[in-house]
Amino acid sequence: MIRITDILDKVYEYNPGQETDIIDRAYIYSARVHEGQVRLSGEPYLSHPLEVANILADMRVDVESIAAALLHDVIEDTPATKEDIEEMFGPGVAHIVSGVTKLSALPFSTKIAQQAESLRKMILAMADDIRVVLIKLADRIHNMRTLKYHRKPEKQAAIAQETLDIYAPIAARLGIFWMKYELEEIAFYYTLRDEYDRIDALVNRARDEKDEYVRVVNEKLHEKMVEMGLHGEIKGRFKAHYSIYQKMISQNLEFNEVYDIIAFRIILDTVPQCYAAMGAVHSMWKPIYYKIKDYIGNPKPNMYQSIHTTVVGPKGERVEIQIRTHEMDRIAESGIAAHWSYKEGSKIDEDTGELFAWIRNLVENQENYNDPDEFIENVRIDLYPDEIYVFTPLGEIKTLPKGATPVDFAYMIHTEIGAECTGAKVNGKLVPLAHELKTGNTVEIMTTKGHTPSSDWLNFVKTVKARTKIRAWINAREKERSRSLGREMCEKTFKKRNQSFNSLMKSGDIERVADSLGFKTVDDLIAHVGFGKITPLQILNKTVPHLEKQEDKNEGLLKKLVGRKKKKESTGVIVKGLDDILVRFSKCCNPLPGDPITGYITQGQGVTIHRKSCLNMLKLSKERQIEVQWSLENTESYPASIKIRTEDRFGLLADIATVITKNKTNILSANTETLETGVCLFYFTILVESSNQLRQIMSSIRKIKKVMDVKRIIRNDI
Repeated sequence: MIRITDILDKVYEYNPGQETDIIDRAYIYSARVHEGQVRLSGEPYLSHPLEVANILADMRVDVESIAAALLHDVIEDTPATKEDIEEMFGPGVAHIVSGVTKLSALPFSTKIAQQAESLRKMILAMADDIRVVLIKLADRIHNMRTLKYHRKPEKQAAIAQETLDIYAPIAARLGIFWMKYELEEIAFYYTLRDEYDRIDALVNRARDEKDEYVRVVNEKLHEKMVEMGLHGEIKGRFKAHYSIYQKMISQNLEFNEVYDIIAFRIILDTVPQCYAAMGAVHSMWKPIYYKIKDYIGNPKPNMYQSIHTTVVGPKGERVEIQIRTHEMDRIAESGIAAHWSYKEGSKIDEDTGELFAWIRNLVENQENYNDPDEFIENVRIDLYPDEIYVFTPLGEIKTLPKGATPVDFAYMIHTEIGAECTGAKVNGKLVPLAHELKTGNTVEIMTTKGHTPSSDWLNFVKTVKARTKIRAWINAREKERSRSLGREMCEKTFKKRNQSFNSLMKSGDIERVADSLGFKTVDDLIAHVGFGKITPLQILNKTVPHLEKQEDKNEGLLKKLVGRKKKKESTGVIVKGLDDILVRFSKCCNPLPGDPITGYITQGQGVTIHRKSCLNMLKLSKERQIEVQWSLENTESYPASIKIRTEDRFGLLADIATVITKNKTNILSANTETLETGVCLFYFTILVESSNQLRQIMSSIRKIKKVMDVKRIIRNDI
């Protein structure tokens, strides 16, 4: 376990003579209030704030930040209050600790709502003091390092997905790339374990050959730098698993087509030396000119500076080389923390503050959103920094995110123009509404009076405003339909029990029930009946309490709305605590026990089960989504498809089939394909009991001689 003396030694090293009394007092106070508490790992709870403080000491932050790191959980997990912290450690530390503290003590209707409000609070706090998010990131780093101690895979996956969606992008926006890469790598392991294992096996298989390649390139670069009189540091490294996976997915590449699995870095003393080194590298190997990027002359918004060049290196392989100064390397690793003066406390220089104006914009964009799912999704969108600049027909400049379309542009001009948008011209030429705009384009929008948004637009719009307005219109339309259905069902249920729904509406009794159930209006209550989230019988029993209840409160409408199972066979899925709802599994993402899942209500056709990460779920109405979970008593088997790439050899198919059957798994179908290159592709559909069993089978197959790759096929498109 990290000791407080280790942290103090680091502070003395980078800031000699600094008064550290506040750190000592924070440590003693934290140890006292956390006494007796333990983490899931079994370690004393104090180990966690010590680790967080140590991470920050490595980032060379001020003493207030380190004291706040030692205290960051005391308001949340102990009887201590913000007032106690302020009295003992001052308003600066109290402000940071309060900003980091989650809102777990307050009542929220859902876990998502709690997560959204905690995130909103952190964003507001970090706009005022960037140290809040530095501590939050350090806290998340240590929590991810110890995520293995969570016993529930779905809990691990949920935390890891939040890390990928929110915290890794924030680290990237702040330019703290070592945090970004570590958060992504651990989160990748817990969100897409089968894909992680696959990439890991491929990297390890190539490592021996690549290690020799790194040695050769490193040696040649070193010789050239000495020849040119350039004295610096040269590093060769393997690309992170998650970065490889992202490149394979985004560019539809096989592993052996990813050329920059290895990257080299040349670190020198001065900027002129960097440009000289680039010339030296280009004299050795032919550069690929469209791959040269000068981030020294044109730094990224997060202050990142470096020259990137890709050359055709030894053996005709592409090699990516980054060239930068030692100071640029420090900033590339530490980002805003490298500009954070421990001598100036919470003050940040004006230029650096302007570079992070995006934080203020984030606050301004999010403060009016009430729906927690929408808020979190909008934060995710806002965290991606690339921007383009386009012109209106009158020459006014508009800033949009990279990948934005004419629909995004239309909504930026005015909500009504967005809704009634039916066509667009870019530089005078007609383009599809999904056309990707580029910097310098002049955009003209054509509208039709009375036209309404299309749900298909959600597939390509990039801005928060467009997505929010389109979804609001879709939700309003569905809400109206559900309100009509809900009223009809209430009238029928009340009539069966000799009650008049309309009379009770006029008397105000239904309004009182709506208020007692937390609905703002009676219409909202009735719409929730139509969505299947509350039953007419629940409303009846609340309105007329003396009536005998004819059916269980939890089962009424939902079973009628989505249908009961015709047979008593188990699906292995529980819907909102019920086990006899008609359930079917989506073919788009093939969920298996162990995968995080969600349900979608289809009237009369049951609940369709999707993986939570399924892209199709993003296009569906959130109002019809419902909580589902895998049954603990599940003994069912489910079909799963895998794709195996191999070199050809005699008996290979038999060996693969033997491994599958040894794992007590049935083969439903098998297909083979031989490519012109001699590579064989095997497609198997097998019955498995869980995603964990599937990973074990895939791991066993990878060990078979001549097997190059094994991949789970999520979409049913083989």
